[in-house]
Amino acid sequence: MVIEESILIMSPILKIWTIFSDLTCWSEWNTVLENVSSDSLRVAEGSRIRFCIRLFVIPFYFEPVIEGVVTCKKITWCGEKFGIIARHEYIFHETEQGVSVTSRETFSGGPVALAGALFSRGRLKGLTVKLLQDLKEAAEKREDNGTKD
Repeated sequence: MVIEESILIMSPILKIWTIFSDLTCWSEWNTVLENVSSDSLRVAEGSRIRFCIRLFVIPFYFEPVIEGVVTCKKITWCGEKFGIIARHEYIFHETEQGVSVTSRETFSGGPVALAGALFSRGRLKGLTVKLLQDLKEAAEKREDNGTKD
């Protein structure tokens, strides 16, 4: 199963990247993933990121490992829960109209077919769209120049 969504953000790529890659401020803009923490303050290859997501009422806790970071281009993390392997990519691409940010999450493993009843594709897609909208709102409203002191 693949969940893929994109959004166009009218803000400099460095600002968007700074907001997204700074894990210390995710609680300020991200309404989808709760209790975000990590081994590092910023996304960094090899670090583990921890968060809670509420697919419905029940909270699910995940601890994927950040597999790859290409500054202002791509972040990839992968994790496993209940025999389901989730690989999540965030792709940042500058266009003439703004910055396209794509979230692509691929689910695999034996229980994926059975998990449909618990983790509906529509609900996962909705959460993906909401996270991208949260990022867009934060980047387009934030007044700094895209860097943090």
